[in-house]
Amino acid sequence: MKAPNFEQLAEAARGFQDSRVLLTAIELDLFTAVGEHASAGEAAERAGTDPRATEMLLNALVALGALTKTGDRFRNTPATARQLCAGSPANQRTALMHTVHLWESWSALTDCVRTGGPRKGSDPSDRGNQWIAAFIAAMHRYAAERAPLLVDAVGAAGVRRMLDVGGGSAAFSIAFAQANPNLRADILDLPPVLAIARGHIKQAGLAKRIATKPGDLRVHALGKRYDLVLISAICHMLGPEENRDLFRRAFRALAPGGRVAVRDFLLNPAKTAPRGAALFSLNMLVGTANGASYSQREYTAWLREAGFEDVSRIRLADPGSQIMLGTRRAR
Repeated sequence: MKAPNFEQLAEAARGFQDSRVLLTAIELDLFTAVGEHASAGEAAERAGTDPRATEMLLNALVALGALTKTGDRFRNTPATARQLCAGSPANQRTALMHTVHLWESWSALTDCVRTGGPRKGSDPSDRGNQWIAAFIAAMHRYAAERAPLLVDAVGAAGVRRMLDVGGGSAAFSIAFAQANPNLRADILDLPPVLAIARGHIKQAGLAKRIATKPGDLRVHALGKRYDLVLISAICHMLGPEENRDLFRRAFRALAPGGRVAVRDFLLNPAKTAPRGAALFSLNMLVGTANGASYSQREYTAWLREAGFEDVSRIRLADPGSQIMLGTRRAR
């Protein structure tokens, strides 16, 4: 890839401006305030904002292509009407509030690099239910789109009992259960997360086959005699020693012949690519005590140290959905 010139780097440095315009509009729920159409004054009254400042922001949203304007009337585009307005079945505002929350964490990146870690209160375990709801909504949107690919890659045939470690919204457990009518899954996560997961499980009609299991994946025993332990988008939140410990507990939770499937970003040996994984490592720096993106070499070593054999990688097109597999030998 050709290295960017100075002007391109300068443009990238100003990229936060576009992002902040959109994030502020999402945070203020301005797309809902515009509705079918509205003047700046009407939108400001609905949103509880200053009319002059609101008009400036709405004009900027038109410049970005997020709204249209005719005369003094602003209108949503088909995309913003469908996915950023209250009342739409496809509304994704709650999920994008997670990105709004990331702004505060990323604004501390300079201090994080100086000190080597996030500021107090940045770890997910320290955050409130509003942050959790936005985070799980964002993860559900991402996971639901990718779950069928994961099921196809890992395979659900022959899996009778599955443990979904840090299973979040239950998107992956639902997909595995739908692929195999004989599969029963347990989801291990914190109580506020499981309350959200149960709603998705009920909606999928799988309450009899997917159970929720309160626990802290960092410290608690994971159970026994599972055919598959899924660890999806968890390891990047943990440090190397925490991942070693998690893999050891996953090994003990499996029946002989059982498998572990780890879905996460995988960096190259130099840890400079893919781009999204390298940037996501910084996301973990500003947001967790010890997390990072890791390389295939590191995952392979940790899995083998835990006792797994036949350790392999499944490459998927999505950089965030790379899979490491390991097997507990049947004895």
